[in-house]
Amino acid sequence: MYQYIEIFNNQISTYAIMVLIGIFTCGILISKTIKNKDEFNIILELSLFSLLGAFIFSHLLYFIVNYELFIRFITNFDKIDSFSMFINSLGILFGGSVFYGGLLGAILTGFIYCKKKKINFLNYANIIAPFIPLFHFFGRIGCFLGGCCYGIESKIGLRYPVYMNGVLEYKRLFPVQLVEAGLNIVLFVILYKLYKKGKNNLLMIYLICYSIIRFILEFFRGDEARGFVLGLSTSQFISVIILICCMIILIRKKTIKKAP
Repeated sequence: MYQYIEIFNNQISTYAIMVLIGIFTCGILISKTIKNKDEFNIILELSLFSLLGAFIFSHLLYFIVNYELFIRFITNFDKIDSFSMFINSLGILFGGSVFYGGLLGAILTGFIYCKKKKINFLNYANIIAPFIPLFHFFGRIGCFLGGCCYGIESKIGLRYPVYMNGVLEYKRLFPVQLVEAGLNIVLFVILYKLYKKGKNNLLMIYLICYSIIRFILEFFRGDEARGFVLGLSTSQFISVIILICCMIILIRKKTIKKAP
C-alpha cells in the first residue's frame, strides 16, 4: 500500500501521519466542545498522560502477544555482535502495537492521574469517551495505508501486497481496516450526540459497543501476529473480558440506584 511518503528526501510513516492527524482533530473538537478553560486544561493534561500510557502499553501488549519473537531473541542472543544490532532486535520485539493494549493503558494512566489530582475520573472519561473512536478511525486508516491489520482473502477485497511467511505476495483481501474505521465514525457520532444530551456512562457504552464490534471483526482479520487464547484471538478474548466486566458494573449501578 502506501507505508511511507517522502518529504524532503525523508520517508515518513503514513500510519504515524494519520495518528498525528487524529490527535490534532480530536484536540480541536474537544477545545470546541469544552468552554470552561480550567476544565479544558485538565482534559489536556489527562489526554497527554493517557496518550503516554497508550503508547507504552500498546507496544507492551504487542511484545506479550508475540512472545515467540522474544524466545527467538534469547535463543540467538549470542549472534548479536553489535549495539546497533541489539537496538534493531528490540525494535522488532516492541516495534508493533496492539490497540487494546493502548486503550487499557490509557484508561489505567488516566485513572491514576485523576487519583493523584483528586478529581472524578468518570466525569472526565465521559467527556473524552466520544473522541476515542474518532481517534481510532484515523488509526485504522493508517493501518489500511500501511498494509497492516489486513483482512482475510475475499473476492470482494482489495489487492494487497502482503508478506506471507517472509515472502511478498499480492492477494485480494477484505478491507477490514476500512470497515472498522467506518464503524468507529458511527460510534463517535452516537457517543457525541449522547454527550450533548447530558448522558452518563459513555466510557462504558463505548467499551461495550467496541468490544462487540472487535469480536466480530476479528473473524475477518487475516494477519498472523494476533495471538490466540483458548481458541480466540487475543483481541477477542480481551473483548469478552471487557464486555463481561462492563455489564457487571452497569448492572450493579442500576441495582444500587433501585435499592431503597
